[in-house]
Amino acid sequence: MPVATPYQYRTMLDTAKREGFALPAINVSTVTAINGALKGLAESGSDGILQILPCAAEFASGDTTTPAEGAIVLAEATHRLARQYDIYVGLHTDHCLPEQLDSFLIPLIEESERRRKLGVPNLFNSHMFDGSRLPLNENIRMGKELLQRCAQINIILEFEAGVVGGNEIEGDPETAEGMTTPEEMIEVFEELKGLGRYLFAPAFGNLHGSYKSGTLKIDPEVLRRGQKALRKKFSKEADFDFVFHGGSSSPVETIREAIRYGVVKMNLDSDTLYAFTRPVARHLFQHFEEALRVDGEMGVKSAYDPQIYLRKAADGFTERVKEACKDLMSAGHSLFPKQVAA
Repeated sequence: MPVATPYQYRTMLDTAKREGFALPAINVSTVTAINGALKGLAESGSDGILQILPCAAEFASGDTTTPAEGAIVLAEATHRLARQYDIYVGLHTDHCLPEQLDSFLIPLIEESERRRKLGVPNLFNSHMFDGSRLPLNENIRMGKELLQRCAQINIILEFEAGVVGGNEIEGDPETAEGMTTPEEMIEVFEELKGLGRYLFAPAFGNLHGSYKSGTLKIDPEVLRRGQKALRKKFSKEADFDFVFHGGSSSPVETIREAIRYGVVKMNLDSDTLYAFTRPVARHLFQHFEEALRVDGEMGVKSAYDPQIYLRKAADGFTERVKEACKDLMSAGHSLFPKQVAA
Protein backbone atom coordinates (compact mmCIF):
# COMPACT_ATOMS: atom_id res chain seq x y z
CA MET A 1 0.00 0.00 0.00
CA PRO A 2 1.40 3.43 -0.82
CA VAL A 3 1.73 5.92 2.02
CA ALA A 4 -1.67 6.70 3.53
CA THR A 5 -3.78 9.57 2.24
CA PRO A 6 -4.76 12.30 4.73
CA TYR A 7 -8.14 10.62 5.27
CA GLN A 8 -6.59 7.18 5.73
CA TYR A 9 -4.06 8.60 8.21
CA ARG A 10 -6.82 10.17 10.28
CA THR A 11 -8.70 6.88 10.19
CA MET A 12 -5.59 5.09 11.48
CA LEU A 13 -5.41 7.46 14.46
CA ASP A 14 -9.16 7.32 15.12
CA THR A 15 -9.17 3.52 15.02
CA ALA A 16 -6.25 3.28 17.43
CA LYS A 17 -8.10 5.54 19.87
CA ARG A 18 -11.40 3.70 19.53
CA GLU A 19 -9.99 0.17 19.72
CA GLY A 20 -7.42 0.79 22.45
CA PHE A 21 -3.99 0.48 20.84
CA ALA A 22 -1.24 2.87 19.70
CA LEU A 23 0.55 3.18 16.39
CA PRO A 24 4.32 2.59 16.45
CA ALA A 25 6.12 5.66 15.13
CA ILE A 26 9.57 4.53 14.02
CA ASN A 27 12.45 6.91 13.42
CA VAL A 28 14.42 6.14 10.25
CA SER A 29 17.50 7.68 8.67
CA THR A 30 18.44 5.20 5.92
CA VAL A 31 16.75 3.08 3.29
CA THR A 32 17.92 0.03 5.24
CA ALA A 33 15.98 1.19 8.29
CA ILE A 34 12.93 2.01 6.14
CA ASN A 35 12.92 -1.53 4.75
CA GLY A 36 13.36 -3.04 8.21
CA ALA A 37 10.52 -0.97 9.63
CA LEU A 38 8.10 -1.72 6.80
CA LYS A 39 8.83 -5.44 7.00
CA GLY A 40 8.29 -5.46 10.77
CA LEU A 41 4.96 -3.69 10.45
CA ALA A 42 3.80 -5.95 7.62
CA GLU A 43 4.78 -9.17 9.42
CA SER A 44 2.87 -7.91 12.47
CA GLY A 45 -0.21 -6.97 10.47
CA SER A 46 0.12 -3.48 11.93
CA ASP A 47 -0.26 -0.05 10.44
CA GLY A 48 2.38 2.41 11.56
CA ILE A 49 4.26 5.65 11.09
CA LEU A 50 7.78 6.25 9.81
CA GLN A 51 9.29 9.50 11.02
CA ILE A 52 12.37 11.58 10.34
CA LEU A 53 14.34 13.73 12.77
CA PRO A 54 16.14 16.85 11.51
CA CYS A 55 19.51 15.21 12.30
CA ALA A 56 18.49 12.13 10.27
CA ALA A 57 17.43 14.37 7.40
CA GLU A 58 20.75 16.19 7.57
CA PHE A 59 22.56 12.85 7.43
CA ALA A 60 20.47 11.71 4.46
CA SER A 61 21.20 15.00 2.68
CA GLY A 62 24.96 14.36 2.88
CA ASP A 63 25.38 16.62 5.92
CA THR A 64 24.55 19.70 3.88
CA THR A 65 22.89 22.88 5.08
CA THR A 66 19.57 21.82 3.55
CA PRO A 67 18.30 18.98 5.76
CA ALA A 68 14.83 19.27 4.22
CA GLU A 69 16.28 17.75 1.04
CA GLY A 70 17.33 14.66 2.99
CA ALA A 71 13.83 14.37 4.47
CA ILE A 72 12.35 14.55 0.99
CA VAL A 73 14.67 11.78 -0.24
CA LEU A 74 13.69 9.48 2.66
CA ALA A 75 10.00 10.29 2.21
CA GLU A 76 10.07 9.58 -1.52
CA ALA A 77 11.86 6.28 -0.86
CA THR A 78 9.16 5.34 1.65
CA HIS A 79 6.39 6.17 -0.82
CA ARG A 80 7.90 3.74 -3.32
CA LEU A 81 8.91 0.96 -0.95
CA ALA A 82 5.62 0.97 0.98
CA ARG A 83 3.75 -0.12 -2.16
CA GLN A 84 5.07 -3.65 -1.62
CA TYR A 85 3.24 -4.17 1.69
CA ASP A 86 -0.40 -4.72 2.63
CA ILE A 87 -0.51 -2.17 5.45
CA TYR A 88 -1.13 1.55 5.82
CA VAL A 89 1.91 3.69 6.60
CA GLY A 90 2.01 7.34 7.63
CA LEU A 91 4.98 9.71 7.24
CA HIS A 92 5.90 12.20 9.95
CA THR A 93 8.74 14.55 10.84
CA ASP A 94 9.91 14.59 14.45
CA HIS A 95 11.17 17.29 16.86
CA CYS A 96 11.66 20.38 14.77
CA LEU A 97 12.98 23.02 17.17
CA PRO A 98 12.19 26.72 16.62
CA GLU A 99 15.67 27.42 15.30
CA GLN A 100 15.25 24.64 12.70
CA LEU A 101 12.00 25.90 11.20
CA ASP A 102 13.57 27.79 8.30
CA SER A 103 15.91 24.98 7.22
CA PHE A 104 13.65 22.00 7.90
CA LEU A 105 9.94 22.30 8.59
CA ILE A 106 8.97 25.36 6.54
CA PRO A 107 10.64 24.02 3.36
CA LEU A 108 8.78 20.72 3.82
CA ILE A 109 5.45 22.50 4.24
CA GLU A 110 6.27 24.56 1.14
CA GLU A 111 7.04 21.36 -0.76
CA SER A 112 3.60 19.95 0.10
CA GLU A 113 1.97 23.26 -0.90
CA ARG A 114 3.80 23.09 -4.22
CA ARG A 115 2.80 19.48 -4.78
CA ARG A 116 -0.86 20.15 -4.07
CA LYS A 117 -0.93 22.94 -6.66
CA LEU A 118 0.26 20.32 -9.15
CA GLY A 119 -2.37 17.82 -8.02
CA VAL A 120 0.24 15.56 -6.40
CA PRO A 121 -0.30 14.04 -2.93
CA ASN A 122 1.54 15.38 0.11
CA LEU A 123 4.87 13.80 0.96
CA PHE A 124 4.09 13.83 4.70
CA ASN A 125 0.98 13.19 6.77
CA SER A 126 2.12 15.11 9.84
CA HIS A 127 4.88 17.27 11.24
CA MET A 128 6.06 17.98 14.77
CA PHE A 129 6.87 21.41 16.14
CA ASP A 130 8.83 21.20 19.38
CA GLY A 131 8.63 24.57 21.09
CA SER A 132 8.46 22.98 24.52
CA ARG A 133 11.47 24.86 25.89
CA LEU A 134 9.87 28.18 25.05
CA PRO A 135 7.48 29.92 27.45
CA LEU A 136 4.09 28.28 26.95
CA ASN A 137 2.45 31.38 25.44
CA GLU A 138 5.23 31.69 22.84
CA ASN A 139 5.14 27.95 22.14
CA ILE A 140 1.38 28.14 21.55
CA ARG A 141 1.65 31.26 19.39
CA MET A 142 4.14 29.62 17.04
CA GLY A 143 2.23 26.34 17.11
CA LYS A 144 -1.02 28.07 16.13
CA GLU A 145 0.57 29.65 13.06
CA LEU A 146 2.00 26.31 11.94
CA LEU A 147 -1.23 24.43 12.67
CA GLN A 148 -3.31 26.82 10.58
CA ARG A 149 -0.90 26.52 7.67
CA CYS A 150 -0.73 22.72 7.92
CA ALA A 151 -4.52 22.43 8.15
CA GLN A 152 -4.89 24.14 4.78
CA ILE A 153 -3.08 21.22 3.12
CA ASN A 154 -4.54 18.39 5.26
CA ILE A 155 -1.41 17.89 7.36
CA ILE A 156 -1.64 17.16 11.09
CA LEU A 157 0.64 19.05 13.48
CA GLU A 158 2.17 17.41 16.55
CA PHE A 159 2.62 19.85 19.43
CA GLU A 160 4.66 19.44 22.63
CA ALA A 161 4.03 21.31 25.88
CA GLY A 162 6.01 20.47 28.97
CA VAL A 163 9.61 19.49 28.36
CA VAL A 164 10.24 15.82 27.65
CA GLY A 165 13.83 15.64 28.89
CA GLY A 166 16.86 13.89 27.47
CA ASN A 167 17.65 14.24 23.80
CA GLU A 168 17.43 12.22 20.63
CA ILE A 169 21.18 11.63 20.47
CA GLU A 170 21.99 10.62 24.04
CA GLY A 171 19.42 10.53 26.84
CA ASP A 172 20.23 12.44 30.03
CA PRO A 173 18.05 11.82 33.11
CA GLU A 174 19.30 15.05 34.67
CA THR A 175 17.33 17.14 32.16
CA ALA A 176 13.85 16.14 33.33
CA GLU A 177 11.85 19.30 33.95
CA GLY A 178 8.55 18.33 35.54
CA MET A 179 5.17 17.26 34.28
CA THR A 180 2.63 18.99 32.04
CA THR A 181 -0.12 20.24 34.32
CA PRO A 182 -3.89 20.00 33.71
CA GLU A 183 -3.95 23.80 33.56
CA GLU A 184 -1.37 23.79 30.77
CA MET A 185 -3.33 21.14 28.89
CA ILE A 186 -6.50 23.22 29.16
CA GLU A 187 -4.64 26.27 27.83
CA VAL A 188 -3.35 24.26 24.86
CA PHE A 189 -6.85 22.96 24.12
CA GLU A 190 -8.42 26.42 24.33
CA GLU A 191 -5.85 28.01 22.04
CA LEU A 192 -5.68 25.28 19.38
CA LYS A 193 -9.37 24.35 19.35
CA GLY A 194 -10.93 24.52 15.91
CA LEU A 195 -7.75 25.45 14.03
CA GLY A 196 -6.99 21.99 12.63
CA ARG A 197 -6.19 18.47 13.71
CA TYR A 198 -3.22 18.05 16.01
CA LEU A 199 -1.50 15.50 18.23
CA PHE A 200 -0.31 16.47 21.70
CA ALA A 201 2.94 15.30 23.33
CA PRO A 202 2.93 16.13 27.07
CA ALA A 203 5.61 15.50 29.67
CA PHE A 204 4.70 12.82 32.21
CA GLY A 205 8.08 11.68 33.48
CA ASN A 206 9.17 10.35 30.10
CA LEU A 207 12.66 11.05 28.77
CA HIS A 208 14.28 10.61 25.39
CA GLY A 209 16.94 7.95 25.32
CA SER A 210 17.28 4.49 26.82
CA TYR A 211 17.63 3.83 30.56
CA LYS A 212 18.04 1.00 33.02
CA SER A 213 14.83 -0.40 34.45
CA GLY A 214 13.57 1.69 37.34
CA THR A 215 15.54 4.84 36.40
CA LEU A 216 12.51 6.74 35.13
CA LYS A 217 9.39 7.64 37.06
CA ILE A 218 6.87 7.72 34.24
CA ASP A 219 3.40 8.64 35.50
CA PRO A 220 0.57 8.04 33.02
CA GLU A 221 -1.81 9.41 35.65
CA VAL A 222 -0.73 12.84 34.36
CA LEU A 223 -2.54 11.97 31.13
CA ARG A 224 -5.65 10.78 32.93
CA ARG A 225 -5.83 13.93 35.05
CA GLY A 226 -5.40 16.11 31.98
CA GLN A 227 -8.20 14.37 30.09
CA LYS A 228 -10.44 14.56 33.16
CA ALA A 229 -9.82 18.31 33.58
CA LEU A 230 -10.51 18.84 29.89
CA ARG A 231 -13.85 17.06 30.00
CA LYS A 232 -14.88 18.83 33.19
CA LYS A 233 -14.23 22.29 31.71
CA PHE A 234 -15.54 21.69 28.19
CA SER A 235 -17.60 18.57 27.54
CA LYS A 236 -17.39 14.81 27.81
CA GLU A 237 -16.40 14.75 24.13
CA ALA A 238 -13.32 16.94 24.72
CA ASP A 239 -10.28 14.73 24.31
CA PHE A 240 -6.59 14.77 23.41
CA ASP A 241 -4.82 12.41 21.03
CA PHE A 242 -1.63 11.94 23.06
CA VAL A 243 1.85 10.99 21.82
CA PHE A 244 4.25 9.04 24.06
CA HIS A 245 7.80 10.33 23.59
CA GLY A 246 10.72 8.66 25.31
CA GLY A 247 9.08 5.25 25.43
CA SER A 248 12.31 3.25 25.14
CA SER A 249 12.88 0.86 28.05
CA SER A 250 9.38 1.52 29.41
CA PRO A 251 7.61 -1.44 31.04
CA VAL A 252 4.78 -2.85 28.95
CA GLU A 253 2.26 -2.17 31.71
CA THR A 254 3.24 1.53 31.73
CA ILE A 255 2.87 1.74 27.95
CA ARG A 256 -0.56 0.14 28.06
CA GLU A 257 -1.72 2.34 30.91
CA ALA A 258 -0.76 5.39 28.85
CA ILE A 259 -2.74 3.98 25.91
CA ARG A 260 -5.82 3.68 28.15
CA TYR A 261 -5.55 7.40 28.85
CA GLY A 262 -5.41 8.47 25.22
CA VAL A 263 -1.99 7.70 23.68
CA VAL A 264 -2.48 6.88 19.99
CA LYS A 265 1.18 7.11 18.86
CA MET A 266 4.43 6.08 20.55
CA ASN A 267 7.85 6.99 19.21
CA LEU A 268 10.54 4.35 18.74
CA ASP A 269 14.14 5.43 18.33
CA SER A 270 16.76 4.38 20.92
CA ASP A 271 15.63 0.75 21.10
CA THR A 272 15.39 0.34 17.33
CA LEU A 273 18.78 1.99 16.83
CA TYR A 274 20.34 -0.54 19.19
CA ALA A 275 18.50 -3.38 17.44
CA PHE A 276 19.98 -2.14 14.16
CA THR A 277 23.57 -1.83 15.41
CA ARG A 278 23.87 -4.97 17.53
CA PRO A 279 23.89 -7.41 14.57
CA VAL A 280 26.48 -5.25 12.80
CA ALA A 281 28.77 -5.32 15.83
CA ARG A 282 28.30 -9.08 16.20
CA HIS A 283 29.12 -9.66 12.53
CA LEU A 284 32.30 -7.54 12.66
CA PHE A 285 33.49 -9.11 15.90
CA GLN A 286 32.94 -12.60 14.49
CA HIS A 287 34.71 -11.73 11.22
CA PHE A 288 37.32 -9.34 12.53
CA GLU A 289 40.35 -10.52 10.51
CA GLU A 290 38.38 -11.08 7.31
CA ALA A 291 36.76 -7.64 7.50
CA LEU A 292 39.85 -5.60 8.34
CA ARG A 293 42.50 -7.29 6.15
CA VAL A 294 44.69 -7.86 9.22
CA ASP A 295 48.45 -8.29 8.70
CA GLY A 296 48.25 -7.44 5.03
CA GLU A 297 45.84 -10.24 4.12
CA MET A 298 43.21 -9.56 1.45
CA GLY A 299 40.24 -10.18 3.68
CA VAL A 300 36.98 -11.81 2.69
CA LYS A 301 34.50 -9.78 0.67
CA SER A 302 31.47 -11.34 2.36
CA ALA A 303 32.85 -10.10 5.68
CA TYR A 304 33.28 -6.47 4.69
CA ASP A 305 30.51 -6.09 2.10
CA PRO A 306 27.96 -3.68 3.67
CA GLN A 307 25.12 -5.55 1.97
CA ILE A 308 25.85 -8.55 4.18
CA TYR A 309 25.90 -6.87 7.56
CA LEU A 310 23.24 -4.26 6.73
CA ARG A 311 20.81 -7.06 5.90
CA LYS A 312 21.45 -8.35 9.40
CA ALA A 313 20.89 -4.82 10.72
CA ALA A 314 17.56 -4.60 8.89
CA ASP A 315 16.52 -7.96 10.33
CA GLY A 316 17.34 -6.76 13.85
CA PHE A 317 15.34 -3.61 13.21
CA THR A 318 12.42 -5.68 11.95
CA GLU A 319 12.33 -7.87 15.04
CA ARG A 320 12.34 -4.87 17.38
CA VAL A 321 9.48 -3.28 15.44
CA LYS A 322 7.50 -6.51 15.76
CA GLU A 323 8.10 -6.49 19.52
CA ALA A 324 6.82 -2.90 19.68
CA CYS A 325 3.68 -3.82 17.75
CA LYS A 326 2.92 -6.45 20.41
CA ASP A 327 3.59 -4.03 23.27
CA LEU A 328 1.41 -1.33 21.70
CA MET A 329 -1.29 -3.89 20.82
CA SER A 330 -1.33 -2.74 17.19
CA ALA A 331 -0.42 -6.20 15.83
CA GLY A 332 -3.23 -7.62 13.74
CA HIS A 333 -5.09 -4.30 13.61
CA SER A 334 -4.11 -3.09 10.15
CA LEU A 335 -6.95 -1.42 8.31
CA PHE A 336 -5.59 -2.54 4.96
CA PRO A 337 -7.92 -5.50 4.33
CA LYS A 338 -10.82 -3.13 4.92
CA GLN A 339 -11.92 -0.58 2.39
CA VAL A 340 -10.81 2.84 3.63
CA ALA A 341 -11.76 5.59 1.21
CA ALA A 342 -8.99 7.77 -0.14
